[in-house]
Amino acid sequence: MKALLALGIGGLLLAGCAAHPTQPESDQEYRVEWVGPRPLVGHSHVSMTFDGEGRAFGNAGCNHWFANYQMEGDKLTFSQPGSTRRMCAPAVMEQEQRFLALLGSVQRWDITEKGELRLWPETGRAIRMWPVD
Repeated sequence: MKALLALGIGGLLLAGCAAHPTQPESDQEYRVEWVGPRPLVGHSHVSMTFDGEGRAFGNAGCNHWFANYQMEGDKLTFSQPGSTRRMCAPAVMEQEQRFLALLGSVQRWDITEKGELRLWPETGRAIRMWPVD
């Protein structure tokens, strides 16, 4: 949900939407676009939703995944993720395993000025995602 921003200048009222939320929103689906150093494979779909009560879930590309999370300030950790057990194309399965492994090493999060949510593992590049409208 975007906040409405109003500003009065010289008797004029200017209105617009705030750039982005200051923290990940509960019950907002985020579409993952990069898993570490690589963009997603083809038309695969990787997503994440935080329920606001310590559970996260989504699609890992082939299977549905779920995990507990703890968030304090910019610190974020996930429990070992679980998932369903369907088989897909080898490239999608490799990407899924990389995504689930990275989740287990996430230590913090941030949101860019453009609204991109990034989850940072202990080392390496972030999982990068955008809110789904």
